[in-house]
Amino acid sequence: MFRGFGASGGDRVEPAVRGRRVGVADGAIGGAERFASIAAQFPHVAFEPLPGDWPQPPAGLDVLVVSLEGGSMEAVEAGMRRLSATAPQTSVVVALHDADVTTTRRLVRAGAADVLTYPLSEPALALSLERLLAPRAPAAAQDRPKGEVVAFLKAGGGVGATSLAVQVAAAVAARGSVEVCLADLDLQFGAAALYFDLPEAITLADCMSSGANLSETPFATALAGHSSGARVLAAPREMVALEMLTPEHVEALLDGLRRDFGLVLVDLPAAWTAWTNQVLHQADRIVLVTEMSVPHVQLVKRQLRVLTAQGLEGRPLTLVCNGLTSDQTGLVSVKAAERAIGREFDVIIPEDSKTMTAAINEGVELSAVRKGTKLEKAVGELAGKLAALAPPAASNWLRG
Repeated sequence: MFRGFGASGGDRVEPAVRGRRVGVADGAIGGAERFASIAAQFPHVAFEPLPGDWPQPPAGLDVLVVSLEGGSMEAVEAGMRRLSATAPQTSVVVALHDADVTTTRRLVRAGAADVLTYPLSEPALALSLERLLAPRAPAAAQDRPKGEVVAFLKAGGGVGATSLAVQVAAAVAARGSVEVCLADLDLQFGAAALYFDLPEAITLADCMSSGANLSETPFATALAGHSSGARVLAAPREMVALEMLTPEHVEALLDGLRRDFGLVLVDLPAAWTAWTNQVLHQADRIVLVTEMSVPHVQLVKRQLRVLTAQGLEGRPLTLVCNGLTSDQTGLVSVKAAERAIGREFDVIIPEDSKTMTAAINEGVELSAVRKGTKLEKAVGELAGKLAALAPPAASNWLRG
């Protein structure tokens, strides 16, 4: 069971999909076991098996899931004719065999609500169905202020930015005033979902394969939730190329996340690309995380120069020194590092690897391991600074 759906997220899914009907053509989503697994994720939706590859949808059907042989020109042409003849109140999801971009575009232009690659992955289909079954947001909801985006930028690899972002998200969520999401965009080495102990969380790759524009993805109900209340969009489970994302993808993704959450924390890879640059340009604040050493001071200066070169020197920036030890300050003092950088640290996080490692291993917030530590207080200080960014009207969007 995917934690963003069904029983684990039922309090949010139920009002959106109660009383809806989904018809599934023969073989469109696999055998009886896959059919039952998908249906179990939507307990208040009636799933109906229908005979044939592309049956005539019965009256009152909300979604029809069909299969189509993309390698057959005749089958594609027939599918396009069926799409044109389908009543507008029934959304058609096409499971396309031998999928290619041209055929997908033709089917979408002909009226397909979604075109998914066969064999269908459960997360991709579940995201598609949830989007199609959800009611349209009322005008008042569309006028809500957008959430704030905070990008976590690493001075270099291994500075503990992901651990810090996870704990900040948990700390903000535990306050209960702001809906917070952590989007792990470290495509190749992202581990935020594992740090939350949510290994089956919906990933960015799942969202992109669902067939919908990322801005239309129902993140509020689809994303897995941590016990603290934080939600997480996981990095892909398998190694992917950094070029998987484009600036256009990022713009749509952040639009969707801003819509559903008051505060969006974005964990970036330790690399500059066209799309990471887009994230930083769309972010309301940048958190630059480093450690205390001569090389890291130089890396901070280099990142600051790049930010300036990209026209981001005016973007609000929070400089964080993470994992500070007395041994480090004995070699390089905080004041000396600040003079070399040309600005003070906004937050200093003390080293407490025992508590942090225990929290990561158990998938819990720091306070669940040990209350009142200096580490918890420092993380809470950063969480407070970032939570204050979220507009008051964005708080509790999904609760009231």
